[in-house]
Amino acid sequence: MMNRFEGSGNRPAKIRYLDGDFQIVMPGTHVTCAMTGVPIPVDELRYWSVARQEAYADAQASLDAERQAGTLPG
Repeated sequence: MMNRFEGSGNRPAKIRYLDGDFQIVMPGTHVTCAMTGVPIPVDELRYWSVARQEAYADAQASLDAERQAGTLPG
């Protein structure tokens, strides 16, 4: 069992996505792209949706998610 002083290992982080920033709720090494399933290292996370609370690997995945959600024209 991991205590709060041990490292985060290689497990997913739990993150609350905010406007222009994010808050780490539970430490981890990565999050998973909602569109591609690719792991994204937390220190490389640049794209996310506040409304859907999802992370994206890159700008294209973010754009595809917005189109799929109907917030942008197809």
